[in-house]
Amino acid sequence: MSLTARDLNAALWAAADEMRLVMSADVYKDYLLGLVFYKALSDKILVEAYELLNDEKPESLEVAQKAYEEAGADSEVWFDLKAELEDRFGCAIHPRMTFSAFYQQINERTFMLDDLSQAFRDVEAASGGVYAGLFDDFDIQSKDLGKTPDKRNSMISAVISKLATIDFSRYPEDALGDAYEYLISQFASESGKKAGEFYTPQAVSTLIARIVTYGQDTKYGFTVYDPTCGSGSLLLQIRNFIKDDEENGVDKKHSIQFFGQELKNQTFNLARMNMMLHRVPGSHQHLRNGDTLDADWPTDEPTNFDAVVMNPPYSQKYSAAEGLLTDPRFAPYKKLPPASKADFAFLLHGFYHLKDTGTMGIVLPHGVLFRGGSEGTIREELLKKGNIYAVIGLPAGIFFSTPIPTCVVVLKKNNTERNVLFIDASKEFRKERAKNFLDPEHIEKLFTTYVERKDVEKYAHLASFDEIEKNGFNLNIPRYVDTSEEEEEIDLQATFAELAKLEQEEREVDARLAEFFKELGVCFNEGGKA
Repeated sequence: MSLTARDLNAALWAAADEMRLVMSADVYKDYLLGLVFYKALSDKILVEAYELLNDEKPESLEVAQKAYEEAGADSEVWFDLKAELEDRFGCAIHPRMTFSAFYQQINERTFMLDDLSQAFRDVEAASGGVYAGLFDDFDIQSKDLGKTPDKRNSMISAVISKLATIDFSRYPEDALGDAYEYLISQFASESGKKAGEFYTPQAVSTLIARIVTYGQDTKYGFTVYDPTCGSGSLLLQIRNFIKDDEENGVDKKHSIQFFGQELKNQTFNLARMNMMLHRVPGSHQHLRNGDTLDADWPTDEPTNFDAVVMNPPYSQKYSAAEGLLTDPRFAPYKKLPPASKADFAFLLHGFYHLKDTGTMGIVLPHGVLFRGGSEGTIREELLKKGNIYAVIGLPAGIFFSTPIPTCVVVLKKNNTERNVLFIDASKEFRKERAKNFLDPEHIEKLFTTYVERKDVEKYAHLASFDEIEKNGFNLNIPRYVDTSEEEEEIDLQATFAELAKLEQEEREVDARLAEFFKELGVCFNEGGKA
């Protein structure tokens, strides 16, 4: 029986059934995703160890676990095997602490949560620091799992038991990364407003990735930076649009260098797991847990990137400290964005790190297009330099975290013509229950319009700098794209003629009725009353 991605997605999502009954998605996601990651790592180590020991693939994880335990009991064999596994995976899990071993212990009623916690600590402490702090948010003592140690043990045991029935090694290599992405999207759907902290809908990620890689999709060693990377979904989407050189056997997709920064520790660790499960080599992922606006990063080479992608928190407060006026990210604009709205602060940070030949795509609320004050000054400066390349209005209700309409602002450093393409896609969506969705045909239309860069009636307009200047550097999309439907002209002469005709017909009917009632001997008044 062939195993499909849909089978894997369904099995992983079902593993959280027990947790779903007692806690919200934004809480139980950390437990499920942490266990999925640990199982994936454990299974890879088991299969790799078996192949090293036997020069063939194991028939099952049970067979691999037995061979692993036997190797662990022989100190000489274990010494060499452990060193090889640490070299390949950055760690070697003790035979009694693999995911399969924990499943055996659950069946034997000997499983202890403390052993799982120790297994996590051992992985985190492995040489090289690849996994350092990765399971910080997996709190086995949390009352969310149960009020007593026994209930917490039972809850985690139930999830492990369901996950243990899935043999990840039976699926294609990319399937697990895709399944992890599926889980993240499901959690986002259930988490509502909190989803904005870690997830950008795939349709929006796809649109931005296509835009920022356009004209650069054959580049080897492509670099991309997301200063508010969340779970890393937007970063990873870039791989789908970099083309391999198949003729010369050059794998360009796996040459991408990913740079990301995330403020929240648990989301930062989620991004790390996501990268690893998508088989991004450690030397190609550069993630930092930190405040993007508080201090600049990265400060070591490379500091400028082929693409910058962002979906920052909308209109968030930030310090706006006076010292930032001398910060090279903000100094050229002579004013700081208001402390109550960090939208332009995020934009300027990302733009500062863009290569002269690169492209940036950022999702923002529409307010950045027309608000005045310091934001208006910054917007005017960007427009005068030709840095704003396109403004794309998206439909309302496509994000899990907010019902408000948003836009994608595309920036470049080499737009000498200083014109701006406006696209109004606010009506281009599929509605399903209370949510709106961008389908592939909507994205294709958006991207094609972006590439062709010309007017499309009621959809797109390429505005000259003079036109924008006459509008006071206000970029509100309705000023440039008129989507209103023309009211049908009323022909008054024809309307009056029609009324006259109807009145004549009414008189004729009255006359016939009067004649009819006269024959019946009934008095009939004009207007149809007997």
